Amino acid sequence: MMPLARRIVRNRLAAFGAGLLLTVTCLCLATPFLGLVDPNIINTADRFTMPFDEGYILGADHLGRDILSRLLWGTRLSLAVGLTAALIAALAGSLIGIAAGFFGGRVDALLMRSVDVLMAFPYILLALAIVAVLGPGLMNALIAVAVVNVPFFARNVRGMTLVIARSDFIAAARLSGRGNLSLLLFEVLPNLWAVIIVAFSTTVGWMILETAGLSFLGLGSQPPQSDLGSMLGEARAALITNPHTSLIPGLMIFVIVMGINLLGDGMRDALDPRLSKGGLQRSRPVTEIDRSKPPAPSRQPGLHLSGLCTEFRVGSSPLLAVRNVTLGLAPGECLAIVGESGSGKSVTALSVMGLVASPPAVITAGTVSYGGRDLLAQTYDVLRGLRGHRIAYIFQDPLNSLHPMLTVGEQLTEAMQSHEAGLSSDRLRERATKLLEDVRIANPAHVLASYPHMLSGGMRQRISIAMALANDPDVIIADEPTTALDVTVQAQVLKILDRLRREKGVGLVFISHDLNVVAQISDRIAVMYAGQIVENGPSRDVLDDPAHPYTRALLACSPQIGMAAGLPKPIGGSLPPADNLPAGCTFAARCSLASKACRALPVDLVISDEREVRCIKWEPAHG
Repeated sequence: MMPLARRIVRNRLAAFGAGLLLTVTCLCLATPFLGLVDPNIINTADRFTMPFDEGYILGADHLGRDILSRLLWGTRLSLAVGLTAALIAALAGSLIGIAAGFFGGRVDALLMRSVDVLMAFPYILLALAIVAVLGPGLMNALIAVAVVNVPFFARNVRGMTLVIARSDFIAAARLSGRGNLSLLLFEVLPNLWAVIIVAFSTTVGWMILETAGLSFLGLGSQPPQSDLGSMLGEARAALITNPHTSLIPGLMIFVIVMGINLLGDGMRDALDPRLSKGGLQRSRPVTEIDRSKPPAPSRQPGLHLSGLCTEFRVGSSPLLAVRNVTLGLAPGECLAIVGESGSGKSVTALSVMGLVASPPAVITAGTVSYGGRDLLAQTYDVLRGLRGHRIAYIFQDPLNSLHPMLTVGEQLTEAMQSHEAGLSSDRLRERATKLLEDVRIANPAHVLASYPHMLSGGMRQRISIAMALANDPDVIIADEPTTALDVTVQAQVLKILDRLRREKGVGLVFISHDLNVVAQISDRIAVMYAGQIVENGPSRDVLDDPAHPYTRALLACSPQIGMAAGLPKPIGGSLPPADNLPAGCTFAARCSLASKACRALPVDLVISDEREVRCIKWEPAHG
C-alpha cells in the first residue's frame, strides 16, 4: 500500500482532493466533541442571523437554527448515506458482473438483460420512481441511489471479467483441475480489485450528490433530521434575501464531491501499472530538450547524430537510456543498430525526430543534423513537416501503429494528404495502389478497402513500409520490422527494403537484435550496449572480425553466424541498471577478459580508419 500512497501523493490534484476529504472527515468525526448546540433547536428570534453575528459562526437559518451545527451533523449523515449506497451498489453490481462474465451463456444473458432494463430509464427518474413506491425517507433514498448505480458496476466488472475468464492463465488453471469457486476467489477476483476500487472511488461522489438531490426534493431525510440536501431545499426560498443559508451547504457539497472525484482520478491513475508516476500525463508533441550549448550541426549530406544523450527522469535517479551516441548515415546507405533489448536502440531512433515520450524523457546533450540544421533546435511545426515526409519511421508492431478504425486506403491517403494538399481522390487512390504494388501486395484494390485486423502480420508490416514510402522520404528508420514475422515473410520484407533503398537512394536505419537479419541488408553495423556505441564499422569487418567482447558474445548467441558447431552460447548476466551504471566499462561484469583497469574509469571510443571500438584491450591495426 505504501507505493500506492506515494504515487497518489505525487499526483498533486489527487493529493489536494485527499487533503479536502481528510479535513472534512476529521471535522465530521470531531463533531460530537466540539460542544456545538443542538442542530434542531429552533429560535425564531434569531432567524437569518448573518455569519459571525451574535455568537453564530456561520449564521442561522430561517428557523434560527445554528447553521454550523446543522452543517457538520448533516455532512456526517450525507457522507454515511453516500458511502453506504456506494458500497451496496459496488457489492451487488460486482457480483452480477462477475457471475455474468465468468459463467457466460444463459447466466450472462439473464443477468445483463435485467441490468439493461434498469439502464433503459434515466437514473434520476428511476430513483424518483423507487422512492415514490417505497415512500419518502433517508433509508429509501439510499436504496434508490444504490439500485440505479448497480448497472454501472455490473457492466464495468463484467467487461473485465470476460477478458480475464478467457485468458490463457485461466485455461491453464482449469487444466490443472481447479474448480470454478477456486478460480473466482484466487484468480479472477484479485485481478478485479483495481477495477472495482476505481469504479467505487470515481462514483461515490455522484452518489452523495444524488442522495442530496433527493433530499433537496423532500424525498430523502425528513424533519427534524437533516442532511446537506435538505438544508439546501429548506434554504431555497431565501436564496435571494439570505444567500448564506444556501451557499454554505452548497459549498460543502462542492468540496466533498470535488475532493472525492480528484482522489478517485488519482487512485485510477495510481492503480494503472502503465503509469509510473501516479498521474495521467499527456505526452508532449516533441521530446523535451534540456541541453547546454550544443555543437554546430554537421553539414554533410544525410543524417548525423553527435553526442546524443537521452534520459528518463523518473524519481530521484535519472535513467540514462542513451549516452553520447555519435552515428552517421549517408544517402542510400543501410546502418544497422544491434544490441540486446534495453540497450538503447529504439530510444536512439525515436530521439532523432523527438518522438520519445516527455515526460519522462529528456534529451540532455548532442545534436541530430539533417540538411545542415539541428533537428533538436527546430519547432514542432518544422518537425511535423519532416516526420513522415523527409524522415519516415516503421514501427515494430504494425497492429498497434495502424489505426484500427480506418481502412488501409484511408491511412495511406492520409499520410500523403498531410504533406501534400490538393491531390484529387483519384490521384490519391492511384498512388496508394502503386505503393502497395511496390511492397509486393497482391490484389491491392481489396487490401485498400480492408481494415488492419483483417490482414496477416506480414501484410500489415508491408503496409507500414508503404506508408513510410508514401512521401518519398530521404531516410527511413525501421525499428525491428521483422521481429514478429516468420522466416519467409521476413525474407520478403528485407528484400523489399533493400530493393527500395537501392532503387530510390533512401538511407535506412535498421534496428534489430538478430545478426542473421542484419548480415543480409546492412552496409555498416553499430553495436549498442547500456546506451552506448561499443563498436561501429563496416558490416563485413564487424561480422568477420568482431573487436569488442560484447560483439563476439552476440555472434556466439546466433545459431548460424560466428559458430562452427554446437548450440548458441548465451551471455551470462544482464544489462546494468540504467540508474546505477558502473564507473568503468559497462560490460565488464559480463566480460571474461575484464581486468581492474576496465572497472576503474570510463572507456572512450577508440577510432581507427573505419572502425570504432570502446574497449581498452583493442589494438587498432596499423597498415
